[in-house]
Amino acid sequence: MTEGTVTPVENGEPKSDPLGHLEQEGEIAADYLEALLDIADLDGDIDMDVEGDRASVSIIGEGPGAERSLLRLVGQDGEVLEALQELTRLAVHRETGERSRLMLDIAGFRARKRAELAELGAQAAKEAKEAGAPVKLRPMTPFERKVVHDAVAAAGLRSESEGEEPQRCVVVLPA
Repeated sequence: MTEGTVTPVENGEPKSDPLGHLEQEGEIAADYLEALLDIADLDGDIDMDVEGDRASVSIIGEGPGAERSLLRLVGQDGEVLEALQELTRLAVHRETGERSRLMLDIAGFRARKRAELAELGAQAAKEAKEAGAPVKLRPMTPFERKVVHDAVAAAGLRSESEGEEPQRCVVVLPA
């Protein structure tokens, strides 16, 4: 500890700093991903943030054509991105000893996907309201289902996930 730094204490123990912990996760992830970009000989800037209760790390293309080359790290339907996110979470776990819920985005793929899924959730909610019947959507990843559930809740309806992975899907329930 440096001189003049004060660590909050609760019941004689250092008080937890969830924001600091999430920032630490982001830094570990950024270091891991920078090494990966070097190995793959790809250019990209690393952007770290904390969104809610999880660290968020994005790899953004720098310069012309960089976004296109980064799309190789996204893969078809985000399959490579999902694998890289899991590997990055494991790298964080190795350093911290704690499970990470870190979210990784590459070349804006997740941001675009989030916008599309929010629109899908809002449309399904509208359809369920108008028809007065449940609307079952296609199978989705946990990330995709979370975005749709949030959009349905924002529209004032409820939704549930049903089925078994990888065929688990969202069902939007009428009011």
